[in-house]
Amino acid sequence: MTSYHLHLLRHGEPVIPGLMLGRTDMAPTQEGIDHCVRQARALHVDQLIASHRTRCRLPAEAIGAEQDLTPALDPRWRELDFGEWDGRAAADLDAQALSLFWAAPETCPPPGGERWSDLRDRVSAALTGLTPRSTLVLTHGGPMRATLHLLCGFDWPQLWSFDLPYGALLSLQVWPGDRPSAQIVGLAR
Repeated sequence: MTSYHLHLLRHGEPVIPGLMLGRTDMAPTQEGIDHCVRQARALHVDQLIASHRTRCRLPAEAIGAEQDLTPALDPRWRELDFGEWDGRAAADLDAQALSLFWAAPETCPPPGGERWSDLRDRVSAALTGLTPRSTLVLTHGGPMRATLHLLCGFDWPQLWSFDLPYGALLSLQVWPGDRPSAQIVGLAR
């Protein structure tokens, strides 16, 4: 089967950075939107998809206006739900519980939040539903790491070696099929 390019763009900086933002819907700064637009300018994509969260939707709309594309909103690309931690600064959380979560998000999820497998399964369904053509997805750090796990086989500790700051653009060449796989072709900050 023919391969296609999948570009994953993390939303721009939110108006209050440094918080555990999963289900908390916070807008990005104008600078964050502008950075995402600049990242997308060199891409030639046929479809534009975004998480329904405002911090992804607004830059997707700006990119779509510039590239004459209408973004499709897909909530499967949303960030992990951090439960009771959502909307709070990491420094304000129990350090031991947070450390356990970062080390083992499947067995030590945030209180009342999602497990790693919940995020992974959502992203897997979103990937399966993609039309195999050049695609840009405005999303979050968690779904980007889940995609790397699903398509490239990276395990949890390896996923943390990827620096995915606000506005990071991860480009993959994807081979769809029964066992889809991908190769990283670019990472721009």
